[in-house]
Amino acid sequence: MCLGVPGLVESVTEDALGMRMGRVSFGGVVKEVCLAYVPEAKVGDHVLVHVGFGLSVIDEEEARRTLEALATMGELAELRTDAGDAPGAAGRAQGRPETGRPGSGRADGAGGVP
Repeated sequence: MCLGVPGLVESVTEDALGMRMGRVSFGGVVKEVCLAYVPEAKVGDHVLVHVGFGLSVIDEEEARRTLEALATMGELAELRTDAGDAPGAAGRAQGRPETGRPGSGRADGAGGVP
């Protein structure tokens, strides 16, 4: 299932390539998120994030309702078990494909030939 998870923007920066990035808190778990698709997002805003990309700015009430629904479905545990920041973010910024694990060549990490 593909989910967009709401998070709170804590800081906004621009990386070395000019990509707009932000540190976004998901209930205390802070991750680096690409904010290029939401240029209006600012510190204190809630953004809906999918695979490391901010897709839309949402209000606080919508963020709360979405987090409650995700918690009820048991979908928030994955945030706490992910290692590091957004998977493949550095590679995407440099035009390289995302891989699920080193050397797999596949976004789903299944290995083999992509």
